[in-house]
Amino acid sequence: MWEALKTAFKLPDLRKKFFWTLFLLAIFRIGSHIVVPGMRPFDFGENNLFSLLDIFSGGALSNMSLFALGVNPYITASIIMTLLTMVIPRLEELSKEGPEGRRVISKYTRYGTVLLGLIQASALTVAFRGAMVDPDSVWSYISIVVTMTAGTVLLMWLGEVLSEKGIGNGISMIIFGGIVARLLPDAINTLRNIGPGGFTVAGLIASLVISVIVVVFVVIVTQGERKIPVQYAKRVVGRKMYGGQATHLPLRVNQAGVIPIIFASSVLAFPLTIRGFLASESGFAKFLDLFVPGRWLYLVLYALFIFIFTYFYTAISFNPVEVANNMKKYGGFIPGIRPGKPTAEYLDKVLTRVTLAGALFLVFISLLPYLITPFTKVQVGLTGTSLLIAVGVAIDTMKQIEAHLLMRQYEGFLK
Repeated sequence: MWEALKTAFKLPDLRKKFFWTLFLLAIFRIGSHIVVPGMRPFDFGENNLFSLLDIFSGGALSNMSLFALGVNPYITASIIMTLLTMVIPRLEELSKEGPEGRRVISKYTRYGTVLLGLIQASALTVAFRGAMVDPDSVWSYISIVVTMTAGTVLLMWLGEVLSEKGIGNGISMIIFGGIVARLLPDAINTLRNIGPGGFTVAGLIASLVISVIVVVFVVIVTQGERKIPVQYAKRVVGRKMYGGQATHLPLRVNQAGVIPIIFASSVLAFPLTIRGFLASESGFAKFLDLFVPGRWLYLVLYALFIFIFTYFYTAISFNPVEVANNMKKYGGFIPGIRPGKPTAEYLDKVLTRVTLAGALFLVFISLLPYLITPFTKVQVGLTGTSLLIAVGVAIDTMKQIEAHLLMRQYEGFLK
C-alpha cells in the first residue's frame, strides 16, 4: 500500500489532484472556525437538537461559523430535484439530454440551495438567538442569515471544484473531512471525562471494540456484491467476429452507499428547522421536540426513511429494464433466462432481495449508536453513521486512485 501511495505521488497529474483536495479541505476547515459576525460559539449541551448536523459540518454548527449550515441545504435541494425529475416530464427530458440537460438541472439545484439556505439560516438564527451578540437588532438577524447562506453557497462551489480538480466526490469529501476533523477532539473529550460521573474504562473499551467491528462490517458489506453471470453470443460485423465471452453483472449489496442516511438526516432536519421559529410553550413545539435525535419518533422515522430511500435511490441508479434492453441489443443473455422482459423481471427480483439486505444493514448501522450509548456511556459521534460515511467515502476515493494507477499500468492499493 505504501509503495502504491509513493507511486501515486510521483505522477504529476495525480499529485496535483492530491494537493487540490488538501487545499480545498483546508479552506473548509478554516471556514469552520470563522465565527459569523454578530454570533458567538454556542454550547448545545447534552440535549442537542442538531447533533447529527454538527457531526456532518465538522463542528462548524456549534462554532456558529461561516459554514454552520454545511452542505445540508444543497443535499436537500438535490433530493427535491431528484423527486421532481421523476414527476415532471420536462425535467425528466432534461436528465436524458446528456451534459447540457444535467447542467440546467444543476442550475435549478443551486437556486434551491440558496432558497433552503435562507430558510434554514433564519431558523437557526431564531433557535439560537442566545448566541447572538445583539438579539434585538433586525439588521443583525439579516446579516447573520445572509452570511450563513453565502457560506453554504461557497461550500457548494468548493465541492464542485473538488469534484473537478481533486479526488473523489466533492460533497462527500467535505462531509468526510468534517467527520474526520471531529474524531480527535471527541476522543480527547471522551478521555477527559473518564471517571466518576463520566465514562467508564470498560465502556470506552467496549465502544472502541464495537467501532472496529463496525468498520470491518462496513467494509465487507460495501465491497459485497451479487454476481449474475452474463453470456454474449458470437456475432459477425463485417469481417470481424464479436462476443462469445462470458462475464458477470455485479449487483452491490449496498448499491445506495451512504446517500439514504444523508437523505434521511436532511428530511428530519425540517421539523427541527420549523421548531426554531416556534415558542417553546406551544403544543406544536412540544410535538416537534419528539424529532430530537434519540427520541422514539425520531428513531422510528429515521429507520423508515433510510429503508425507503435505499430502495428509492437504488431504483434511480439501476434500471433493470434498461439493463435488460442493452444486454439484448448487444447479444447478451443470462443463462437460463430469456432476453428482454424475463431478464428485466429476473434482475428486478434479485435486486429487490439484495437491496433488502443493504437497507437492513444501513438501518442497523445507523441505529447502533443509540442502542449502545446507554450501556457504554460514550457519545454517539464515534460510531455508527459517522464511521459508515467515513469508511464509504474512503473506499470510493481509494477506488478512484486505484483506477488512476491501473490506467497507467501501476500496481494499485487493492489486491
